[in-house]
Amino acid sequence: MPKADENAIDRRPLHQRIAADLRDEILAGDLAPGTALPSTPRLKERFDASNATVQKALQVLKDERLVVGRAGSAVTVREHHQEIVRPADFQLPAGPGEPYSWITEANRRGKRAGIRLLEVAEVRPPSDVATLLELTQAETAMMRHQILSHNGDPVELVTCYYPLELARGTALAEARRISGGTPTLLAGMGHPPLRTVDRVSARVPTQQQYEALRLPSDLPILRTLRVVYSTGGRPIEATVMAKASHLYELHYEFT
Repeated sequence: MPKADENAIDRRPLHQRIAADLRDEILAGDLAPGTALPSTPRLKERFDASNATVQKALQVLKDERLVVGRAGSAVTVREHHQEIVRPADFQLPAGPGEPYSWITEANRRGKRAGIRLLEVAEVRPPSDVATLLELTQAETAMMRHQILSHNGDPVELVTCYYPLELARGTALAEARRISGGTPTLLAGMGHPPLRTVDRVSARVPTQQQYEALRLPSDLPILRTLRVVYSTGGRPIEATVMAKASHLYELHYEFT
């Protein structure tokens, strides 16, 4: 594939460049699960690399759980898929007695879902969150910080912020999980979520995100900045969500 700019130079270490090209072929399905990767001699020739560099690249893919194999034997693509997430599925309030819709959806896919509340506190939110909640830079908000998991493995770091006049004296300010999730609670408080706006970007993970999500390498994260509006266009919740980019694909539909 020709470069967009013939003068551009990829300054990443060679093993990262090799891993990036092979990762793209795996995620695109060109190297299907169960398929053996090209042999080390062929990879050395293709990328003009040493044996040590090729092995270092393969180790990156092993750490990401995309391939399996030992040095000196065939390396094959593992059964895998990027989890398809439809953000619209998780914004409606749960029915009476039902768990948070994220848990319901994970269970439907055969996964054991878990939510661990890390912290609830009154904090000064990041500037982009304050802007979405229509707060001044000096105002504080109620923060709920939690990590979501599938089968015990962390998959998403979620930090939600709420205006203080809405959250104080409610379950939003308590250090406990909320039955049915916050959409259900907010609807019951007279603030039904009516419109949601997502801003999705790829970011280099922070130290906290890297450690909390147990990321295997320097892959970027998918960062979603979400704001939820209620009656009269009032912003009632702003959330920062971080997911490992090689494990997730966001699915949006438009008419």
